[in-house]
Amino acid sequence: MGDLALLKDVAAVALFREDGAILLQHRDRKPGLNHSGLWVLPGGHRESGETIEECAIREFFEETAYRCTKLHWLLRRPVQTDLGDYYQLTVFWAHYDGIQQLQCLEGQDLRFIDRVMVEKLPAPDFLVDLWDRAITASQLHHERGT
Repeated sequence: MGDLALLKDVAAVALFREDGAILLQHRDRKPGLNHSGLWVLPGGHRESGETIEECAIREFFEETAYRCTKLHWLLRRPVQTDLGDYYQLTVFWAHYDGIQQLQCLEGQDLRFIDRVMVEKLPAPDFLVDLWDRAITASQLHHERGT
């Protein structure tokens, strides 16, 4: 896999709706596009000079027109691309404010998906694990009142 410090950084956000559904993006189907045609968390590559949290906020906004104001760190892990190389994925989670309008600015579709439906969608194999970890983190956060 090589040196993890040299991998490209990618950030994504699991945005929860009040009923527990998470916002997913249906990626375009293009040759050479990682996770082409799959449902994923909105996000993208970190630019030079920005923190990974700034990247998550910027990428999420660029793809959804939604400005995240409070992100919670979830995890960081290497992910293998469709081409066989790797990138370093950092995932944050946040609660949807119910006010800002969402727009599909990138990809085929953007919608909140219920947890029971995610296993029926074409998605990367790690998405269900990320989802479950985000649910657990959100529940712990709520129980602690933080």
